[in-house]
Amino acid sequence: MPHNRNSFFHRKAAAGVCLLLCLTPLLSLSAPSAPVLAADGLPAPAAADADADGRVTWQEGFFYEPLSEEVKARITGISYGEGCIVPYEDLRYLNILYVDFHRETQVGEIICNQAIAQDLVEIFYELYLAGYPLESVRLVDEYGGDDTLSMEHNNTSCFNFRVVDGTSSLSRHAYGLAIDINPLYNPYVTWPGGKQRVSPAAATPFADRSLDFPNKIDEDDLCYQLFAERGFTWGGHWRTMKDYQHFQKALPED
Repeated sequence: MPHNRNSFFHRKAAAGVCLLLCLTPLLSLSAPSAPVLAADGLPAPAAADADADGRVTWQEGFFYEPLSEEVKARITGISYGEGCIVPYEDLRYLNILYVDFHRETQVGEIICNQAIAQDLVEIFYELYLAGYPLESVRLVDEYGGDDTLSMEHNNTSCFNFRVVDGTSSLSRHAYGLAIDINPLYNPYVTWPGGKQRVSPAAATPFADRSLDFPNKIDEDDLCYQLFAERGFTWGGHWRTMKDYQHFQKALPED
């Protein structure tokens, strides 16, 4: 009987397919997928999930949670003053890490509206990775709720139930939707009656933004860029006044 060459090649091909199918699971096990990278080339943080107590941990040292009874006691009558229209349930307590002006790692505290809590832990995590210096990150209650005193100490802060300086209108800080960063170097500047007014007054040397100096927030600054990427408005863009320390988001829709 003559040798059938086509049958021989069919058998060889079938054997090869069988071997490939057998090896495929092993190959997939030995070749793990590459990690997902963030825009800066670092491994992307895992998705944030709340635990049983409502705490959401973004990275080690960076989390937010509902206000505890202890925190409520700390702020009631100070930043959470009489007539505060924001329920405790709408606020979040943030724990962050930051690099201070001595290049040392410190633990910071922030209270904000729940609507921006995730934004803030992401932003402060990126600032921490970059070694971006912040002199102080404490609750404004440590200064008796006195915004001017907090600014004079260059303290970064967020929630404070108060009106806009010089007006009767509630500030976005009153809703926990605004934050002031390194305020001594990035002052609030107005021109009542055509005369410049700088707040805090000690920040007057830093009101001239044509000058170059450390801790200055402008459009080239990492802090500005991180907030802008997440839809915050910067007070440095306002026309009738300038609030170089200030980033805010709109009020949540009812």
